[in-house]
Amino acid sequence: MAKLDVILIQNVVGLGAETDQIKVAAGYARNYLIPQGLAISMSQGNKRRLEVLRQRRSDREALELNTMSELGKSLSKVTLTIAVKTGDDGKMFGSVTSGSIADALKTQLDVALDKKKIHLERPIHALGEHEIELRLHPEVRCSIKVVVKSSNPPPEVVAGSADDKKDGVREKRSTRNQINKPEEAAPEAEAKPAKAAKAAKK
Repeated sequence: MAKLDVILIQNVVGLGAETDQIKVAAGYARNYLIPQGLAISMSQGNKRRLEVLRQRRSDREALELNTMSELGKSLSKVTLTIAVKTGDDGKMFGSVTSGSIADALKTQLDVALDKKKIHLERPIHALGEHEIELRLHPEVRCSIKVVVKSSNPPPEVVAGSADDKKDGVREKRSTRNQINKPEEAAPEAEAKPAKAAKAAKK
């Protein structure tokens, strides 16, 4: 099968990066790579163009490195908070994944980051603080603090125990009885003077 030397002018997965010189099947080059603007054929004129492409690639990579370095410095100073549902025993339902962290970065900090750049050995299954490594660039790594907390409302605190409630009921009943007793005894107190008056008349 005939081969053709080409220069990639864009990154092509499985083939190479921009400005790479590769050898591919002639039909693949003529029917796909070149018509799609992914590569140019190797020629004297294109070799001169290659230098321009290399300079452009170098400038772009330098800019990307600088951008990721600044981003890494910023992220290392912030704390990301992720709320999760938990059971009565405090255990999490589900887990926090690199995708969850990427979503939180977008919503809380407006930072769009590929979840592949968030390095988790395993999903997070526990509440609390966690240091997560971010691999922003082959030459840039940093850590971000992630706080996982429960989104469940705190349990209601009931004042006093059951025994205290019972004692309160007893106290109310006792007070009520004390109030009622004088009223019940009043007729007897009124009867005594009446008996004494009858005796005097006799």
